[in-house]
Amino acid sequence: MKASRTTKTFQYIALLGYMVFLGFPLVWMLSTSFKPPREMVEIHPTLVPHNPTLDNYVEAFTEQELGRAALNSLQVSLATAVLTVLVALPAAYALARFKTRLGTVALGWVLLSQLFPFVLLVIPLFLILRQVELVNTHAGLVLVYVVWALPFALWMLQGFVRNIPRELEEAAAVDGATRLQTLRRVVAPLLAPGVVATSLFAFISAWNEFFFALVLLKSPDLATLPVTLARFVGVEGIARLGPLAAGSLMATIPSLLFFAFLQRRLTSGSLAGAVKG
Repeated sequence: MKASRTTKTFQYIALLGYMVFLGFPLVWMLSTSFKPPREMVEIHPTLVPHNPTLDNYVEAFTEQELGRAALNSLQVSLATAVLTVLVALPAAYALARFKTRLGTVALGWVLLSQLFPFVLLVIPLFLILRQVELVNTHAGLVLVYVVWALPFALWMLQGFVRNIPRELEEAAAVDGATRLQTLRRVVAPLLAPGVVATSLFAFISAWNEFFFALVLLKSPDLATLPVTLARFVGVEGIARLGPLAAGSLMATIPSLLFFAFLQRRLTSGSLAGAVKG
């Protein structure tokens, strides 16, 4: 009994330490966003600003048009999430349910493609997009993001499909359901957590991506949020920490809201389609 309590105590302490490790950079960024320039260069910085100010937020939104950049990132990220799921879902079902040598090779190639660095891919992607006149467009950037997110999304979704018992589909077929009806009424509800997880992955990957957006987008009006945040640099090449912290803090809010909106679907509906109504 004492060993069990001691184990739980250590688990809670480890969990608390991990939460502090993850949360402290966000807290420090929040503190920095309210500090005036003089407090940022103090020898002994403090967590709580002595003279909090909103000037960093005003400067961030007025000088670099963060609102427009956030809207661009939101459009690109939502389109990436939707297209990634639409493409990956049927392909993942086929890989999981119809086992062939070609499918095994395809899945291996999917995993291998994740090892390619961005720098190796950006030049051929740029040349291809230039041929089809998609450079400096959000459509071209979404296409690149979908291609980049698809391998991992496909691998993740096929894992969810494999966890669905075949007996459920066979029982539906015995009851007279067609393949399409089985997919819609039995498989789709059970895949809801996997679809949500895949959507979150694709959305956050596109929201935070910087390199492809920097290379493919040249017009300031089309710039995404990470590219815009990189412009908070002074004349001497020194980062302006106040506006940068304010802008970065605002940049985290949409992804947190998106996760909060969908996180319930990660646990709900795991057996929603297993019981006949």
